[in-house]
Amino acid sequence: MLSVQEALIYTMVLMAAVDRDMSDIELDRIGDMAKHLPVFRDYDPDRLGATARTCAERVNAPDGIETVFAEIEGALPGHLRETAYALACDVAVADRRIPVEERRLLIFIRDRLGLSRLVAAAIEHAARVRFIQPPAPPRLPA
Repeated sequence: MLSVQEALIYTMVLMAAVDRDMSDIELDRIGDMAKHLPVFRDYDPDRLGATARTCAERVNAPDGIETVFAEIEGALPGHLRETAYALACDVAVADRRIPVEERRLLIFIRDRLGLSRLVAAAIEHAARVRFIQPPAPPRLPA
């Protein structure tokens, strides 16, 4: 059985890998969150690489995504399901683009974790505001 922290890391790894292009930016974001967020207080960040590799191996098995996500669901208490979704959103916006595969996975995660569309939209908006810089407003002539 997965620990809570492993379930959160698995969720982030799934998001980073869904487009088959785990960028350094996404990996750095996962590492930073695993080192600094209070939910990872009892997790040894030196285990992050092994946890990510195990997740990738398990996802590539037959029925891998379903099996892995069932374990994620089983490991996450209700009060951390929004946290898992928020972490997935933070990884999704890490490289400042959200390909269609990542959008589909966010919907899958939202639905599997039983989050309302309104809550999910608020979490997604917060991630975009924090990590995607809007273009500068045009300068008016003096």
